[in-house]
Amino acid sequence: MKPRIDQPSHSEVTPKPFYMDRRRFLAAAAGLGAAALSVERIAELLSPQTRAQASTKLQASRSPISTTGEKLTPYQDVTHYNNFYELSTDKETPAKLADGFHSQPWTVEIDGMVKKPQKFDYDSLLKVAPLEERVYRHRCVEGWSMVIPWTGFPLKALLDRVEPSNQARFVAFTSVSRPSELAGQRRDVLNWPYKEGLRLDEALNPLTLFTVGLYGEVLPNQNGAPVRVIVPWKYGFKSAKSIVKITLTDKMPATSWNEANAHEYGFYSNVNPQVDHPRWSQAKERRIGELFKRDTLMFNGYGDFVAGMYKGMDLRKDF
Repeated sequence: MKPRIDQPSHSEVTPKPFYMDRRRFLAAAAGLGAAALSVERIAELLSPQTRAQASTKLQASRSPISTTGEKLTPYQDVTHYNNFYELSTDKETPAKLADGFHSQPWTVEIDGMVKKPQKFDYDSLLKVAPLEERVYRHRCVEGWSMVIPWTGFPLKALLDRVEPSNQARFVAFTSVSRPSELAGQRRDVLNWPYKEGLRLDEALNPLTLFTVGLYGEVLPNQNGAPVRVIVPWKYGFKSAKSIVKITLTDKMPATSWNEANAHEYGFYSNVNPQVDHPRWSQAKERRIGELFKRDTLMFNGYGDFVAGMYKGMDLRKDF
């Protein structure tokens, strides 16, 4: 059975504001009594961050560029099992610490080798191109994977606005740096702020999504709010989160995990079951919610869209 992008998510079965702030809500409700809980009063009991996120839906059309025939990973798992080292190095803690991060207001600056450098606020970003909802496989280097309905538009549409120069060859992404709000940045796990990069042709590929939401709603903080990039044929750490700056350059940019351990994390980091991580195999993956492992697909199954970009390259050397 093919998954429908508009199928009910966990957040729609139980109203999202209730389960996001359930402890605070229940504690306050116990003190007030059920009779006192008008709709307006319920809204007052929720944190401002929760109210803002719970009430924001994104209008998007379904994209033909979508993975079909695979079960969607439940919303609860997508938003509560996260790699977001800015908050924590484990998977469950980012969701618990996320309310302390303020993802609005927001701006993204684009500079470097472009003819029209610009700074976009969040509202302007939402108007760059029509929003699309795309279901993509998401494969992490640790060996787990998900199937997620993302909302966004092709990164190419944003880069076209600034008109890359003929000399530009790479795109560098810089994520937010706010140690006062992001507990993980108070530890030198990585050289903050987080940095990632793509070759320009990779950034312009139709699959590369400038992402503002998932499951039809704005991105939760722990998933890289308010804007991130999704590069579905690469391991998850290549999909930079909470982006504040995009720079076009003629030189391969430094990236955080490559700086931390170049032996284990190459610049390209394409999903490749034939190239093992030095500490574990990449031949199999565990889809969240499933008991048994499955075979890892070359380029995460998106080879028809991307394999041509690497023709003639040694994908074992350029891992």
